[in-house]
Amino acid sequence: MPCTTILVGKGATADGSTMIARNEDYFHAFNPKRFIVVTPDKQPKEYRSVTSKCQVELPSDPQRYTAVPELPAKEKEMGIWGEAGINAANVAVSATETSTTNSRVLGVDPMVKAGIGEEDFITIVLPYIHSAKEGVELLGKYLEKYGTYESNGVIFSDKDEIWYMETIGGHHWAAQRVPDDSYVVAPNWFSITDFDFASADTLASADLQDMIDTYHLNIDGDSHYNLRHIFGSHADSDYDYNIPRQWYVQKLFNPSDEEQPDNPELPFAKKPEHRLTIEDVKYALSSRYQHTPYDPYSDRGTDAEQHAFRPIGFQRNQEVHILQIRNDVPAEIAGICWLAFGPNAFNGIAPFYTNVLDTPAQYRDTKPKFDIRNMYWLTHTITTIADDHPKRYNYLIEALKQKTTAAGRHVLIETDQQAAKLSGKELTDQLQKANEQTANAAYDQAMKTLGDMVETGSLQIRLNY
Repeated sequence: MPCTTILVGKGATADGSTMIARNEDYFHAFNPKRFIVVTPDKQPKEYRSVTSKCQVELPSDPQRYTAVPELPAKEKEMGIWGEAGINAANVAVSATETSTTNSRVLGVDPMVKAGIGEEDFITIVLPYIHSAKEGVELLGKYLEKYGTYESNGVIFSDKDEIWYMETIGGHHWAAQRVPDDSYVVAPNWFSITDFDFASADTLASADLQDMIDTYHLNIDGDSHYNLRHIFGSHADSDYDYNIPRQWYVQKLFNPSDEEQPDNPELPFAKKPEHRLTIEDVKYALSSRYQHTPYDPYSDRGTDAEQHAFRPIGFQRNQEVHILQIRNDVPAEIAGICWLAFGPNAFNGIAPFYTNVLDTPAQYRDTKPKFDIRNMYWLTHTITTIADDHPKRYNYLIEALKQKTTAAGRHVLIETDQQAAKLSGKELTDQLQKANEQTANAAYDQAMKTLGDMVETGSLQIRLNY
């Protein structure tokens, strides 16, 4: 499932929060998503993966958490696929960034068909952890015990730290703490580069270094461990599919740097040239190489250039989330899930408090087939019209994005002030009320945009004599 991940440390954000963000992409245009809260009484006591039939022993003390899973009918067929959430301890997890590997690694540690994978990670980890580092350690134990059948990157964050963890072969893994003053872009290939096994900012399966040395996996031939070189792919497809996405986001956040879109040595983490905002991250995750010859909607490049690289924002986006843990407000209101459904070039992202017991209907009750009352399907409707004439509707889409986020930010500011006087059920009720207000504003703005597009487009149809 081809996703794109962006992580921003608390020293690199404008407001001192941590942000972990990811596009959830799919191999087909449609895979309807929903936004829910899982309370402890709804958390499985006995867990069995649908894909692999792996049975995982779960702890007995789950916390409440949010998730962006499959629809109920599809859960029976495919599994839960919780994808992203924040728990009651303000720990966030996004899972997963499907990544690459190579035959040398798989020869040493083959995949485990009956192991765990993306379908399972949110459900078996997020309810039970109280820090980002604890999340890495718990998932690491599960990987070593049960194995995995795929290569993935998994993100953990709390108010202070962000950890990026990558699975290696069937049973191994490594994790790197994102520097506070830096950001990371991960585009479907093994992303961690320089790795110091003795550092307090790294974690790994106990025998990983021995495995590298014993089986001569370090192609750099010295004591320096570049995990992307050791465990990643070196395929021609990376130059079309993966590297350009990392290049473009780094170009956005570090515009003075001169790099090429086919450079496989782009760094894992970089310090941005300005403090990053929610809007910066959303723009990057909705991007299609704007202001370059590679933009499919631009006249700058040739047809070959416009279709040379896989964009970040494209038709198969199912949702985008930015999980933000704030440091300038009380813990009870610190967790925010910024969320948008459908192709991200055509949607606006809205903020939702996660210390709640329910979510708004427009985002919760998504139907498996077209229903314009759902944000998922409303975005696809806008996309279908806008894609045919992107220049005609560009100003309407830009207004949609700006107004949706501005309305959500206003609700946050007002609610943060009101919440300072509340606690317990009164606080939860107020946060749910705020989420409803944000959802209604986002839906109304999307419907207005659709109406404006119909009015604008109707004047341009060819049967106008």
